[in-house]
Parts: sequence; structure tokens; C-alpha cells
Amino acid sequence: MSDLTLPMVRRRPLDPPDELGELRRQAPVHRLTFADGHLGWLVTGYAAARAVLADPRFSNRPEGMHPPLPGRMELAKREGFRVPPGMFLRTDPPEHTRYRRLLTGQFTVRRMKTLEPRIAEITEEHLDAMEAAGPPADLVEAFALPIPSLVICELLGVPYEDRTRFQEDARVLFNLETKAEDALAAVGSTMAYLHDLIQRKREKPDDDLLSGLIEGGELTDEELTGVGFLLLIAGHETTANMLGLGTYALLTNPAQLAALRDDPSIAETAVEELLRYLTIIHLGPLRCAVEDVEIEGVLVRAGETVAISLPAANRDPERFPGGDTLDVTRPATGHLTFGHGIHQCLGQQLARAEMRIAYPALLRRFPGLRLAVTPEEVPMRSDMSIYGVHRLPVTW
Repeated sequence: MSDLTLPMVRRRPLDPPDELGELRRQAPVHRLTFADGHLGWLVTGYAAARAVLADPRFSNRPEGMHPPLPGRMELAKREGFRVPPGMFLRTDPPEHTRYRRLLTGQFTVRRMKTLEPRIAEITEEHLDAMEAAGPPADLVEAFALPIPSLVICELLGVPYEDRTRFQEDARVLFNLETKAEDALAAVGSTMAYLHDLIQRKREKPDDDLLSGLIEGGELTDEELTGVGFLLLIAGHETTANMLGLGTYALLTNPAQLAALRDDPSIAETAVEELLRYLTIIHLGPLRCAVEDVEIEGVLVRAGETVAISLPAANRDPERFPGGDTLDVTRPATGHLTFGHGIHQCLGQQLARAEMRIAYPALLRRFPGLRLAVTPEEVPMRSDMSIYGVHRLPVTW
């Protein structure tokens, strides 16, 4: 029996738990005791993490998973639990392949390029509103959350005025303290909303992604609802937290902020480095071995769950020398923040475009941007499965 459980306590808000780095220095793969007593594995090395994520002998279906932390992953153990149709993230090929094929064309680099003028327009509108209201402001509420929310709503064809409903459901879902019943209720609430929206779109289609999928005729209403749920919830929560936490990281690293503010041409490089350095998907992903697999000399047996620490892998000095330091000029390509292999984030080009536009625009508009409280007073999302800041009080 291993006495290692998943390290969770951060001693510094921008760094993962120190134990993860120490474990990675010792070895890339470690025995881990999961919350239900299951004896599985923790991956902390970059090469090992990539290997697991790329290997088809590891399943992403929840039925075989064990939770690294107490709580909602026990939903998968409930009698009668099944992955809702369309929730392609939690499926394996060939089911997963079918959904990805239908959606990949919607998220190409070229398609995201065509969205950039609208993203820039939305960004400027929110900066105008911030400037008009005057300091201080909560950057999460005024900037980081509304921009990706509005973009994903427009892309999917979801009325932005309904955002409060699905944003509240998302908060419940991503809270690590949420009870299983409350998580199920939050999923049910957003799914019911989307199912109703899809009925309306069948009667009156528009020029949006969900209408396009309906017209394609390959997905049932249940599947469309599941796909819409995944894209809507993931599409605003992840980028919103990157914008909030990324700004906090820059404000607490003034030389890095100055470098990006004074030379917006490095925005693309800076975005990749912030994605790597912050790694907001700080718990998991998880995989379950469907047969015996050897990873970095360690035999993972069929049925064992593997937890991959992306924050530890993204700071592996063998791949990113000096990785514990934020350097917005570092070529950080190859990081695992969007995952790797067949489940690599579908919306990664959209997220990149939003950040590449939003960070320089914010610093250009407010060159004197600074925290309105001490760094220690900023409430961090340590209680959420996607890391970030709950609020970011700023002034200028």
C-alpha cells in the first residue's frame, strides 16, 4: 500500500505543490493511493505524461476510473451511471472518433482566424466599459469572464443573456466540495436548457455551430445537447481562468508584464508560456489502463487508474529548463496544458486567439494596471478543479 496521496497544498499561488516537483525529481511515475483506497499511479514527468496521453491502451471512460480526491468522481460508480450521449471527452474510439470528426472542422486555425476581428471588438467593448466605470474593478467580472463567455455563446448560438444560468451551474460543477447530488442537478439544469434551445433551433436555424450540426443531420437531440454542454462549459471556464490568473501572474511579475506591454509582437510566445507556467487544469487528467502497459519502466496493470499531473509535467526541466520561472519570451511550445493525443482540447485555437488578443489589449489600454489589494489578498481557486482567481481587484 502506498502512503502517497495527491499533493494539493500550494505554498505559493502560482506554483504547484512543492511535493510534485520533489516527486518528479525522484522518478516520473509513482504509486498513488486514490480517495477510495484504489492503488494506482501518479505521473509527474513530461515524457511519461505524453506517453500515457497518446497510448490507446489507456481509456478515458469514467466507469473504470477511481477518484484521486473524495467527491464527485464517485458518480461514475453509481448504479446505472452512463456518459450522456455527445459527451465525447469521456469516450474512447470509435465513438470518440465520430464526434471529433464532426467537430474538428468547426475549430480549425483558419476558422478561428475569421473570428479574431469579432474577438477584438468584444475585447475593446469590455475595456471601454471598464474605462467608463473607472477604477477599481474586478477584472474577472469586468473582463476575464465575459469575453470568452460572449465569444463561445456567439459561436454556438447560445443567447448571452442566459449566461448567468450556465455560469452558476459551471461553478457548482467545478467546485471540489460539491456533493454528487448537486453536481447532477447542475448538469441536468444546463442540459435541459440546451435541449430546449436545440428544439428552437430546429424550428428556426441560424448561422452558428449548433445550427450547423443540426443541419448536418448526423446527431440526435440528445447527442447535440451533450456536445453543446461540453463546448459551452469548457469554452468559457478555461479561457476565463487563464485571462484572470494570467493577468495576476503578470501583475506579480512586473518585468514580464513590461516585456509584453512594451512589445505586443511577443503575445503568441507569451500566451504559450503562461499556459505552460500556470497549467490551470491542475487535477488530472485521469486514464484507466485497459491492458498491462509499461511506462518509463513501470508496469501499469489493466484496471489501474493513472492520474497525470500536468503542472508537474509542464515544469519538467528535461523539457523546459528553468521551468519554475515565468519567461514570456520562452518558446514554450509542446506543453501539455491542452492535453495530448486524441483528446487534445478541441477549442485550443479559440482559446489562444482570445488570449493573444486580450492580454495586449488590456495592457495597452491600462499601461499602469496594478493590483488594488496585496497579492496575498487575491482569492485563489484552490477549491476548484480549474485553477485561477475568484476575483482580481485592479486599479490603474
